Amino acid sequence: MLALETDVDHIHFFVSAPPKDSPSKIVGLLNGHRSKKVRAQFPALAKATGQAQLWTSAYYVGTAGQVNAEVIRRYIMECQRT
Repeated sequence: MLALETDVDHIHFFVSAPPKDSPSKIVGLLNGHRSKKVRAQFPALAKATGQAQLWTSAYYVGTAGQVNAEVIRRYIMECQRT
């Protein structure tokens, strides 16, 4: 993970990964890791929300393409200030 930004209803992750790891695999790993930590910290959360899943399985993936890593990192960091 190169950068992270959180909002009320979503998270921006900026990651670097080898081509063999598909975006869906990476998202699944990140969601699974986050879910485990949140459930450990707030065990009653699933019962209180009435849902087995803590969040939707939907996600958006974009690639760096024509911009470099520093531009994306700066964008994510600036999102935290607003």
